[in-house]
Amino acid sequence: MSGFSGVSKTLNRVCFPGTDSADAGIRDQDNLPVPQQIQISNVTCDSFKISWDMDRRGRERITHYFIDLNKKENRKENRFKHKDVPTKLVAKAVPLPMTVRGHWFLSPRTEYTVAAQTAAKQPDGEYSVSQWSEIIEFCTADYSTVHLDQLLQKAEAIAGRMLPFSVFYRNQQREFFCQARDAQCHCMLPAVKDSSGSRGSPISGKLEGIFFSCNTEFNTGEPPQDSPYGSYRFQIQADILFNQNTNIYFGDFYCMYTSYHYVILVLAPDGSKGDVFCKGRLPALDRSNNPFLTCSKEAEGSPCFRHAQDVILEVIYTEPVDLSLGTVSQIRGHQLMSLSTLNAKKDPSCKICNISVGR
Repeated sequence: MSGFSGVSKTLNRVCFPGTDSADAGIRDQDNLPVPQQIQISNVTCDSFKISWDMDRRGRERITHYFIDLNKKENRKENRFKHKDVPTKLVAKAVPLPMTVRGHWFLSPRTEYTVAAQTAAKQPDGEYSVSQWSEIIEFCTADYSTVHLDQLLQKAEAIAGRMLPFSVFYRNQQREFFCQARDAQCHCMLPAVKDSSGSRGSPISGKLEGIFFSCNTEFNTGEPPQDSPYGSYRFQIQADILFNQNTNIYFGDFYCMYTSYHYVILVLAPDGSKGDVFCKGRLPALDRSNNPFLTCSKEAEGSPCFRHAQDVILEVIYTEPVDLSLGTVSQIRGHQLMSLSTLNAKKDPSCKICNISVGR
């Protein structure tokens, strides 16, 4: 963190943004310039730059800056508590703008409030401080491709051996397929991805697509009969969605406080709207040589499809899919609703699927 460190000792008699202190230990409060017109720039998933204007009067006395950083939803109850070390920052006075960086208190895609205060450290260790600046709001960014590459490497490490498969499938309630048939011109339409998985994933709440599965049971080589999403299944031959005209991208890697790990992949026809979205945002995979999902050709020229054994693949196809291209039938397994990943929150403590930025 450039210039900043978490507060490592008690800051005696520091007042809070929007309040005045009656404590005699704070001296010359009016003689230090108050930060004005705070500007936040260069925002990433775990860092930002902060700068502000201030009067020249008293500037030469400033030795430190105090920063009060809070998640927006907790602003009222999360004041400048001395024990609340992770979000309460002190910096030596250095030229502005300064970079604030730290995955232990900044999370991706999170709204924060920030206020600043100038301070002059006294010989007895006390601080003279200015009044707090106005409180402003900002939001951290998604994972960058660098962070996604780190997630990708972690996922590759546990993907396991590859198993053959021949169909993609989507499990839902009967009403879902009736709606697609009767009100959507016999098509399943892309929908915006929910918030499941890593908080910093750039596809959550942005990418439109249709979720499919492809994992098979080890002993039968067929899709499992159990489902957390419904007792009806649409099944489509793999080569219709995944072929030489389809690009494949890595989207996310996560778990839900269980031993199961999920990898999200995106299949986007070359040049499609979804393909344009993914380019530059997500790591592209080699469709015939990657550890998760491959499309290659056998010696005689027929297509061959394989999926990773040791992770559960969630495949997002970015274009509409006509129901006439596959079949809809009822499955007879258990409805394991507890395994649904709808808006599932990632386990932030898992060492297998987390990287050293906000979860």
